[in-house]
Amino acid sequence: MTRPHRQVLRNRLLMQPFTGSFTQQEPIAEDAIAAAVEVLKSGRLHRYNTVGEELGAVAELEAAYAAYQGSAYCLACTSGGYAMATALRALGVGAGDVVLTNGFTLAPVPGAIAAVGAEVGLVEITSDLVIDQGDLERKIQTMSPKVVLVSNMRGHLCDMEALVALLERYNVPLIEDCAHTMGASWNGTKSGSFGLAGCFSTQTYKHMNSGEGGLLTSDDPEFMARAIMLSGSYMLFDRHGAAPAPDVFRDIKLETPNMSGRLDNLRASILLTQLGGLETNIDRWNARHDLVADRLRGVRGVYVPQRPVQERYVGSSFQFLMPDATPDMMMQVVTQAKRLGVELKWFGADQPVGFTSNHQSWRYISPQDLPITDSILAGLIDMRIPLTFSLEDCAQVADIIVHVIADVTRQGAA
Repeated sequence: MTRPHRQVLRNRLLMQPFTGSFTQQEPIAEDAIAAAVEVLKSGRLHRYNTVGEELGAVAELEAAYAAYQGSAYCLACTSGGYAMATALRALGVGAGDVVLTNGFTLAPVPGAIAAVGAEVGLVEITSDLVIDQGDLERKIQTMSPKVVLVSNMRGHLCDMEALVALLERYNVPLIEDCAHTMGASWNGTKSGSFGLAGCFSTQTYKHMNSGEGGLLTSDDPEFMARAIMLSGSYMLFDRHGAAPAPDVFRDIKLETPNMSGRLDNLRASILLTQLGGLETNIDRWNARHDLVADRLRGVRGVYVPQRPVQERYVGSSFQFLMPDATPDMMMQVVTQAKRLGVELKWFGADQPVGFTSNHQSWRYISPQDLPITDSILAGLIDMRIPLTFSLEDCAQVADIIVHVIADVTRQGAA
């Protein structure tokens, strides 16, 4: 046996499998549990089932999140996907309209566009996993979109000031998908505050956990009045925590259909207590993310997306690219890492697995040619970083990934 092969064998023997769970979230805190129990004991789970001047947990959450976001208005609803579809409907997007979005995103984004009957137009991305603003401008010129729904996929923010300037030149509204950027900012301005509306998710794997849930924020009173009516407020819009004045609803309340998507008091009560710890958790996520990123940066054959100094991100997941790897090598990386307890997702696989679907598997939209995006996805690896991982856990995970990449690269060169 040659020396390099002996070293590979030794590394394999020394590499201990990771035993943590990549889907295990932190437990709901005791104060949140107590708040939820209080709601359960009351029996009044519906957001409008309040007594006297009582606001109710959903309205309290709307007021608290609007203050945190720095927005005039906030609507709590059933999911981030519902928030996006509602934002599009409130803007008047419908059949025959084009909505442009990133070629790299998750299925609820094109799903929200399809839900309103609009046409999905996909825009190329860059190797830093953000929307390509050059391709965006070309598609604005050729496709005349009603709106751009930018997806801050996996927490990566593009140059938001440049994006706003570009869309203002063409008078195209902006809606932000902030499912992965709750609490993030660009040059001090919070993600979700750059366009007409910001759409947030409180699904279990996001930055606040209510199982399912969504938040929609805006500074536009008529837009938000339509969104509130769409959510199923009946004529109880005065019971919202961050809503426009009643006179804004005068005609809108009679013209807007009810498409029930209200958040309930039980989930809102759980979220209210989590909001106070969000900033601390962002710092915790970023410490874990940065540890992994630092260990992967500089590894042969690996590119770690750049984070501009203007960006304050939320590192609840980690991505890296292997631009020169073959599909077989990518599959080996995923398979070998899994054997050692590390769950990686590959967005370039032929078939979608779990949360890794890409535009080629969305057969409900028109097929689109995205050669740059496809090339990037072919070498893209994605990994969750739950807060249940310690820094030591993250170091072990990073070491396993480095070991697997080196092993696969050696085999590919042999």
